Amino acid sequence: MAEMKRRGRVVVITAGGRNPQILINALASRFSEVTVLLEPAESKSVFVRRRALKLGWPVALGQLATMMASRFGKRFTEGRAQELLETYGVSDAPNGDVRTVHVPSINTPEALETLTELSPDVVFLVSCRMLSAATLSAISCPVINFHAGINPRYRGLMGGYWARVHRDEENFGATVHLVDAGVDTGDVLYQTRVTPAKRDTLHTYPLLQTAASTDIAVRAVEDALAGTLRPMTVAGPSQQWYHPPVWTWIWNGLARGIW
Repeated sequence: MAEMKRRGRVVVITAGGRNPQILINALASRFSEVTVLLEPAESKSVFVRRRALKLGWPVALGQLATMMASRFGKRFTEGRAQELLETYGVSDAPNGDVRTVHVPSINTPEALETLTELSPDVVFLVSCRMLSAATLSAISCPVINFHAGINPRYRGLMGGYWARVHRDEENFGATVHLVDAGVDTGDVLYQTRVTPAKRDTLHTYPLLQTAASTDIAVRAVEDALAGTLRPMTVAGPSQQWYHPPVWTWIWNGLARGIW
């Protein structure tokens, strides 16, 4: 007999993509009511302007170049991607049984109204915009985030890549944590560590981190529904990371074999 699904209203907020779909499918296989609020991905022009204000135009454009190269390069790593899906027994296929509601941004009155109507028991974030202070304060249930990196050392983006660059493979993995006003600064719930293969690259690191971590996403949601969340404050260095500029990525690849 198939395992009965746990009752509970789970709302996933995401901008979509292969990795979020893996987690959506994992949650939908375990919980009875999973709804996705799908916002459009942020435009590259907005991304570049925001990064330029923080880091300067040369670095922002260099990061954009890396993102474009990574997107192009993924077509050459599809074999490894399929191997990871099979190894961890996960699926990135669209799930027609999961209700999807399109919203312009989670930080809009329209999205907040939809979220209020859904009355979730837990909100799960993966690859979406940061929630504004107003949005976060309006949500009365636990808000959990999946982060492809080990917090607090590798907050932000490309946590797996930067762990490898720093020869810190023991901190290559993923974190599920509570959401606060900072960038991946909320208390940790669970972490998974995994060892990348030599053929893994910037194109496959996030997929590996996600595929190996569906269990901690499910456990965190189970805890939230049961009222047994056990947040931990993890001591250690804390830093927010970004995409490497294209020249950094190429140098690390050619000189150190880290792509």
